[in-house]
Amino acid sequence: MTTQSRRRPAAMIATGALTLTVLSGVAGWSASDPAVAAPLGVQREQFTSGSSYLIVEVLDDDLVHFELAGGGTPPGTGSALFTTPQVDKNDYAGPEVYSRAGSSIETAALRIEVDPGDLCVTAVDIARSPELVLHEACPADFGQAWKGLDITKGVMENAYGLGQQFFTGASADGDWVGRTRTPGGTYGNAMVFDPENGPVGNTQIPVLFAVGAAGANYGLFVDQLYKQEWNLMGDPWTMRTWGDQLRWYLMAGDDLPDLRQDYMELTGTPPVPPRKAFGLWMSEFGYDDWNEVDDTISALRDADFPVDGAMLDVQWFGGVTANSDDTRMGSLDWDTSRFPDPAAKIASLAADGVGIIPIEESYIGRNLPEHGELAAAGHLVRAGCATCAPVYLTGNPWWGTGGMIDWTQPAAGAAWHDGQRQHLVDAGVTGHWLDLGEPEMYDAGDWTAGILPGKHAHADYHNAYNLLWAQSIADGYARNDEDARPFLLSRAAAGGIQRHGTAMWSADIGSTMKALASQQNAQMHMSMSGIDYYGSDVGGFRREMLDADADELYTQWFADSAWFDTPLRPHTENLCNCLETSPAGIGDQASNRENLVRRYELAPYYYSLAHRANRYGEPLAPPLVYYYQDDANVREMGHQKMLGRDLMVAIVAGEGERERDVYLPAGDWVDLHTNERIASSGQWITDVPLWRGGVFTLPAYARSGAIIPKAFVDGETKDITGARSDGTVRDELITTVYADGDASEFTLYEDDGATTAYQDGAVRTTRISQQLAGGVATVTVDPASGTYSGAPSSRSTVVELVTDGTQASAVTLGGTQLVEHANKAAFDAAASGWYNAGGRTVIAKSASGSVSDAKTFAFMLGEQPVWATFACENATTTFGQSVYVVGGIPQLGNWSPTGAIKLEPSGYPTWTGVIEALPPSSSIEWKCIKRQENDPFTVDAWEPGGNNVLNTPPSGSAGITTGAF
Repeated sequence: MTTQSRRRPAAMIATGALTLTVLSGVAGWSASDPAVAAPLGVQREQFTSGSSYLIVEVLDDDLVHFELAGGGTPPGTGSALFTTPQVDKNDYAGPEVYSRAGSSIETAALRIEVDPGDLCVTAVDIARSPELVLHEACPADFGQAWKGLDITKGVMENAYGLGQQFFTGASADGDWVGRTRTPGGTYGNAMVFDPENGPVGNTQIPVLFAVGAAGANYGLFVDQLYKQEWNLMGDPWTMRTWGDQLRWYLMAGDDLPDLRQDYMELTGTPPVPPRKAFGLWMSEFGYDDWNEVDDTISALRDADFPVDGAMLDVQWFGGVTANSDDTRMGSLDWDTSRFPDPAAKIASLAADGVGIIPIEESYIGRNLPEHGELAAAGHLVRAGCATCAPVYLTGNPWWGTGGMIDWTQPAAGAAWHDGQRQHLVDAGVTGHWLDLGEPEMYDAGDWTAGILPGKHAHADYHNAYNLLWAQSIADGYARNDEDARPFLLSRAAAGGIQRHGTAMWSADIGSTMKALASQQNAQMHMSMSGIDYYGSDVGGFRREMLDADADELYTQWFADSAWFDTPLRPHTENLCNCLETSPAGIGDQASNRENLVRRYELAPYYYSLAHRANRYGEPLAPPLVYYYQDDANVREMGHQKMLGRDLMVAIVAGEGERERDVYLPAGDWVDLHTNERIASSGQWITDVPLWRGGVFTLPAYARSGAIIPKAFVDGETKDITGARSDGTVRDELITTVYADGDASEFTLYEDDGATTAYQDGAVRTTRISQQLAGGVATVTVDPASGTYSGAPSSRSTVVELVTDGTQASAVTLGGTQLVEHANKAAFDAAASGWYNAGGRTVIAKSASGSVSDAKTFAFMLGEQPVWATFACENATTTFGQSVYVVGGIPQLGNWSPTGAIKLEPSGYPTWTGVIEALPPSSSIEWKCIKRQENDPFTVDAWEPGGNNVLNTPPSGSAGITTGAF
């Protein structure tokens, strides 16, 4: 808990006959330090009113656990309250400050006031000045089966979390206030169909974060497995559920980062996924054989796309027979007629940088020997009683007919893992794809061993089914001492599933622009529900719902997902073998490649964020409100998202999109595409182009002072490890630094990328810092700390400094001047040195050296960048037509009309314009074009003859360069 900034003065605390003096303190107290308060242990109080009771369990100064019931025997205060498998941490040390006076309980951060008549609970944040009433939560309908809480809205204005539910309205935006979060089906988790989004997931993760003005906030986590309905339409907000008792947690804190980290501590942080999980994974329903997988990978490599793996749908075990007991669903073994010698094939693919993740379901065909074995062991869900036969599922029998595994039994999960799944682990699969885990098909009258004491009905376990399935796999890896990390892709969840190594996707989403927009809203709330690794079937699974140009839809979807999805997984129903999922075969190929290359370049940044998610519970891709919760403009914004703390990206989902407006919260920002600096007071930037240099790219910005580690990626790059087609690996440390006057730092995390050794300390961290002062930008790469198997002992260090708008006159490394190179070619050929790269960028590198050595680069800035006046003569135009400059450098669009620079008429028909940030000491070829202003893709006329040539000076003005029609 992060309460150290919220301490209150020392207090005299009376607890019964014992009076304690508790001093204010900070985290990390010790008995030898009299000025630091020791936690008092978990405190519990019981309140009764008639047959109803309320237990208040104080776990920390700003975390309180409640149990409320309308009858039954109170559990007393001598033992901990019951928790479901959603909760991971049950060993809290208790508050450091505690007192009870009558029906009021007080800690350093909270006062809990209980009404002795109706057991309503008022929560007051007393760490604020003035104190803030968070809410009053009152029992509602506790004499009925469908019961819950009425929660006063109070000063709260917005709310986030509550898992996955797709809104209608085709918008990426929207919080929960003014909406009702409804269960997905009879019991909660379900895949549901709507005309806008197709069959998408409704996933119950019952955590809500409420936000008001001036930093007001709190979190609620309802540790209940029964279906829940949250109605935030009015005041009070209502939550209704089933169950004999209602248990929930209240979290208080300074801000949303504080609250979400408390929730992640409670339910568990995600392990670091395998590094390959951050790459491109190809998938469809489904690959018929190894040849189709090979052809898909080869086509990507031939088109210079890196790729990290393929996911295999049910065809890998084959023999799935609809409406038949003879189906092979549940065999979990290879169809060797189509996928021969699987262990050898997986090994050869792995050697080529390609992983394999096969699908599995929890359903078992009735005539499979596995069904008989599981039934004999009592490991299948039963038809109504503890001694009944296994359920016989015949509804929606696309997979066949049969039974389902009882994941509520740890023994069943262990037996299935060791007897049926372990051979896949031994063969080296990268992970496991868990499908239909809501569960999709079930017998409403079934019986399981159960999760809740004395409860065995379907409603008692439905919403935890996939959670327990995932846990059985993670437990199996641990039990069998596997070095490999468990990585799972799941369609359903409950709170806490992230701690088992589970990523999620949004189910069989439709191929519609509306669904693409709504996916971004769902991601916003999943991030606030603790799910960092979340994605979609890129391009849409249900292509029959296509409502737009397929290539445009795919191009936009792939661009969005390349920023935010983990894993990045195109997928569609393709039993006809007539549809494309590969970014090399559908959509704008150049755009897809550009967006994928950027994803791979940023792999070290994503991977460092993954380590921070594991260590500190920080999100990978939070909504803007997470870091800017007092900015009213971002409270419902899902169409812009953060990546970590330092990058912000604006998504696109709409036909004919050529530009969009972008909101910049207050602060200094740098456009990732142009390196233009913008000092924002909290304002919109209008008409930001989406097509640059002939490719579709999303608007993206870095906070000034950001430090972004990167990887080298080019057409020879095979996968996310940096392996190349010539057998070499590029492992230099590359960092883009956005110079700023305020000092900043970032820690790069590295490990072996595949095993659990990082959990035992096999991690290398490298601190990188920057500051711009007195015209000198200093970037320091500290000595690496720690190591791991395969870690490089020496490497080159490259710093890409995005400047304050000036160029460098000199660069030093450790106080020694580096050699200046005239251009990129000379720089690339040298072991070390620097050059002014244009585009407000200076690039420097060291020769390969020990990672144990500090490296301090000093960039002497202040030299004027290169600019030139471009003139196009004899350029007569028609209505709607203008004159542009296009050329062979990024600043002139790389010869693409979509990136051309518009000139203005100056002594018509001469058009002129000043273009800045040109590369110095370079020869630039360019031409004039005539183009319709509203059609950036079509050139009406090219300047005739050969290319114009501009030779730029080392700095300052290059004068006037002229072309003519």
